[in-house]
Amino acid sequence: MDASVVMTAGQFELNEDQRAIQDMARSFADDRVAPHALEWDKARHFPDDVIRETGPLGFGGIYVRDDVGGSALSRLDAVLVFEALSTACPAFSSFISIHNMAAWMIDTFGNEEQRQRFLPKLTSMELLAGYCLTEPGAGSDAAALKTKAVRDGDHYVINGAKQFISGAGANDIYVAMVRTGGDGPSGISTIVVEKDTPGLSFGAPENKMGWHMQPTAQVIFDNCRVPVENRLSDEGMGFRIAMAGLDGGRLNIAACSLGGATAAIEKALAYAGERQAFGKAINQFQSLQFKLADMEIELSAARQLLYTAASKLDRKSPDASKWSAMAKRFVTDAGFRIANDALQVHGGYGYLHDYGMEKLVRDLRVHQILEGTNEIMRMIVARHMIGR
Repeated sequence: MDASVVMTAGQFELNEDQRAIQDMARSFADDRVAPHALEWDKARHFPDDVIRETGPLGFGGIYVRDDVGGSALSRLDAVLVFEALSTACPAFSSFISIHNMAAWMIDTFGNEEQRQRFLPKLTSMELLAGYCLTEPGAGSDAAALKTKAVRDGDHYVINGAKQFISGAGANDIYVAMVRTGGDGPSGISTIVVEKDTPGLSFGAPENKMGWHMQPTAQVIFDNCRVPVENRLSDEGMGFRIAMAGLDGGRLNIAACSLGGATAAIEKALAYAGERQAFGKAINQFQSLQFKLADMEIELSAARQLLYTAASKLDRKSPDASKWSAMAKRFVTDAGFRIANDALQVHGGYGYLHDYGMEKLVRDLRVHQILEGTNEIMRMIVARHMIGR
């Protein structure tokens, strides 16, 4: 068992360092994010200045090695960070989780020159990183991606487009999956594209249901020339790199759902204790007590599953991918249900922007789609079960 966590009677007991990490992230969320989250959402403002403030806290490279400024923490530690940050704003925390996934790919699959060139500025949050896998015609079927990179001497010439890219136009670095070979997974490679590369451009910002504080747009490659030295690992390794990153990415996004659901319950409890109906606080009505109890039960079950999956990924357990998929499916579904129930507790006020509940519902809904839809998570689990 991973020494960083002790399990007693099925319950995770965080050690002193982990509690300190959790407290630091929650304090930052409460002080620097929560007071502005509704304003950022309404104005569709990208708070890159506040995002960069997380760098000195060690949140720019949570599970990146420390020789390039990373924190070298575990996946369970990372889950604690994203969960805590998401209590203030799931969209804020999700952006940082994507940055961390991109940085981890460079740290894990890049050579020493690439690590030293890119990572010190990524771990400090001087530079922000994005991840480019999804395309207009290749979402769940990632192996069908068509963005093509053709070798031309010491460069690749890239043509194609990536869809639904968080931070498109705002990020400084894009870790992109491109096709350097034939059809299928074996023809995909991973290339780091820097923002000012000629031929790189961005589509108009998408008008989204949630995640308003971070820009989402197409990343467009039009004869975009990128040095061969920016390729991570060998040609044909890109699909493996993408899939390896998704296990951790699924845990991260589940953690963002967990934090958002925690905030939803906190808001519902506070409101139910203050709101009067028929001469007493509404938390005195049994029907509402049952709803609150079910929300807490789902939250606790989701937390146990997520922490278990993270510890399995830390230990490189053979079934870590299955557990990551199970956690992503269960936690993101539970998180959305809890937020929706918390909105119902608020009644008509929950529908108003100023109470923050409708934002939580909007922000958490997309977590059931990204990092692999929850239908794909079921496929992954089933294939593990039947031995495929």
